[in-house]
Amino acid sequence: MNNHKINIAIDGYSSCGKGTLAKELAKELGYLFIDSGAMYRAVTLALIRNDIAIDDLEAIGALLPKLEISFEYNGVLNHYQTLLNGDNIESEIRTMKVSNLVSPVSKIDAVRTFLVRQQKAIGQNKGVVMDGRDIGTVVFPDAELKIFMTAQPEIRAQRRLTELKQNGDILSTFDNVLENLKSRDLQDSTRLNSPLRQAEDAIVIDNSNLSRAEQKVLALNLAYEKIGQL
Repeated sequence: MNNHKINIAIDGYSSCGKGTLAKELAKELGYLFIDSGAMYRAVTLALIRNDIAIDDLEAIGALLPKLEISFEYNGVLNHYQTLLNGDNIESEIRTMKVSNLVSPVSKIDAVRTFLVRQQKAIGQNKGVVMDGRDIGTVVFPDAELKIFMTAQPEIRAQRRLTELKQNGDILSTFDNVLENLKSRDLQDSTRLNSPLRQAEDAIVIDNSNLSRAEQKVLALNLAYEKIGQL
């Protein structure tokens, strides 16, 4: 059996199921899963908790070194949870309050530099599946497998709304979730620092009409093919 490990970068638009696929691949391959988007959400939540405005760069710079972002697997719930300084913030970072701020926060150079440095360090030993917006282009430009995920905006909005409802959000509507997604798409794609874009060697998966099982099989086959080439 081939024991070589690779890094897998999964990029794409918001609510395309990047995290779901990344978790499933990591579990199947015995790799480490890192949700880079959750890291940006964690910083956003920290700014909210500390009443720091996103244009207060001095305060943000002072706060960042005090933040420890990590992930742990919850075997009972069968999913990964995001921790901020040891506290489980998984539900809190998925709220619309955080969603509405995470794109502008991710534009801040100090925030990106802080998190990209951590992400690159995590991938040095291989065996990592990381999803986000700039993983294949900036964080892991040498990743052996790069996947770029997309889906129709309306389908993404419905998936996101379902997730919000499951987390107890009774106020969000399809229209405001769709508007939020389109706004984030624009901000993510046009920011000057590490914009969302498809890496030249990335394989595109449009999962508008794919089931979770179908996309998992497709991605796993791609991973095994790359591993087999080592």
